[in-house]
Amino acid sequence: MNKYLLYILISLSIFSCSNNDKDNLPSVVFILADDLGYGEIGILGQKKIETPNIDKLAKSGMILTDHYTGSPVCAPSRSILLTGLHSGNNPIRGNDEWKERGDVWSFKAMFDNPELEGQRPLPDSIVTIADILKSKGYKTGMFGKWGLGAPNTNSIPNNKGFDFFYGYNCQRQAHTFFPTHLWKNKERHILENRIVNKGKLPSNLDPNNEESYINYNQKDYAPTLIHQEALKFIERNKDEKFFVYYASPIPHLPLQAPAIWVNYYREKFGEEKPYTGGSGYYPNQYPKATYAAMISYLDQQVGELVKKLKEIGKYENTLIIFSSDNGPTHIDHVDIDFFNSAGPFLNSENTVKGNLNEGGIRVPTIATWPKVIAAGSESNHPSIFYDYLVTISDLVGVTPPYKTDGISFLPTLKGKTQEKHKYLYWEFPSYGGQQAIRINKWKGIKKGLIKGQSKLKLYNLSLDSKELNDVASEFPEIVAKMEKMMKGAHKTPKMDIFKIPALENDKKN
Repeated sequence: MNKYLLYILISLSIFSCSNNDKDNLPSVVFILADDLGYGEIGILGQKKIETPNIDKLAKSGMILTDHYTGSPVCAPSRSILLTGLHSGNNPIRGNDEWKERGDVWSFKAMFDNPELEGQRPLPDSIVTIADILKSKGYKTGMFGKWGLGAPNTNSIPNNKGFDFFYGYNCQRQAHTFFPTHLWKNKERHILENRIVNKGKLPSNLDPNNEESYINYNQKDYAPTLIHQEALKFIERNKDEKFFVYYASPIPHLPLQAPAIWVNYYREKFGEEKPYTGGSGYYPNQYPKATYAAMISYLDQQVGELVKKLKEIGKYENTLIIFSSDNGPTHIDHVDIDFFNSAGPFLNSENTVKGNLNEGGIRVPTIATWPKVIAAGSESNHPSIFYDYLVTISDLVGVTPPYKTDGISFLPTLKGKTQEKHKYLYWEFPSYGGQQAIRINKWKGIKKGLIKGQSKLKLYNLSLDSKELNDVASEFPEIVAKMEKMMKGAHKTPKMDIFKIPALENDKKN
């Protein structure tokens, strides 16, 4: 369907709402952490990292205990969030750096030629949550990491429903928090940072000397600049309904954080072994302290966002959602066992970020809206990122512009009877090729699909949240039901890079 026709349909549905309804609509702030594990906030069991502002937010609203991202890595999870289409339908199903353009991993090459920045674009026909809210009269702002279309494409935030954008266009650029530039709408904002190549600490430098790491901490810290722009946007639009999509780049690596927080955790944790770097990351003298510092700094920013909403008199009628794009990273210098990052799920390289296990896709999620959501409430309704577009449409009284895969969980937020999904579905063409489904308490998962067909493993999540006991042989009827549903959920992607041959072959049979 043509995108302009979709806008007409959205507009027609808007006219059906009274002015009184419009006046009562809440502003919306969606805070998306990057690689934050289910167990990395205090309210969900974290013991070492302090997150008082996020915990307070949770106590003021609802914890969604069974909420899922749409994919276990960055770009597809964001695409699923914004479009309402699951990974069996979505145009973006994995991270793809579009490397045929040239040296896309070089910070210098990208600085010299912005044509090398960014990821594959969303199709022109796609309508986002921001499009819907903008059509409803909301001022829309996006802050942080985009990852859904390079600067030279039609798929940049300003062309996908956002009035204002400040942050990283490209997720590779976000592999430094001291970048040479960020984007302000369609222009580059040059920062007072220089290019520092990733890799090992030079052999002539002492890893136990703080001076050895001075190159890795510069002047303009991107998460701070992004945060400041978000606060200014809220202030500018204090007399309007607004949508803030706050896609923080932290705590995704690299390990770079404000010194005040690093020093706090250095004292708390004591001495630790330095991380001397690798091909994809910067060295860091205090890796555990820095990782904790990043999360506590994000927590500080959440507190400042809430404070700003209260200052302008919008807090009571603002829907705030806090979540994460996927589970925690398994990289060694982020010690997920030390932090118990996956919480009740399994901490391992094969079960967190990049995997369709619970530790990779079950994400910490909080919703507050003081006028509506009961303080201190909790819901175990299974919900997922592709529910957001229809939930937001329901919130503002708009019919979704196309058939989505989601179900509105607005009734859950309001404490009312909630329609349930027949199933939740995921597929992922990377990390060996994976497919998963959840039906009530049952979770089915396949791995190694790039090599060919794979047997489905079945887990009873009510008894086995770590997914350790495969009971497929005991419940063949459930396995058969899941196999049928998974086959029906998958549609062949238009881009070959996202195809999983075993699923395409299964589709033919």
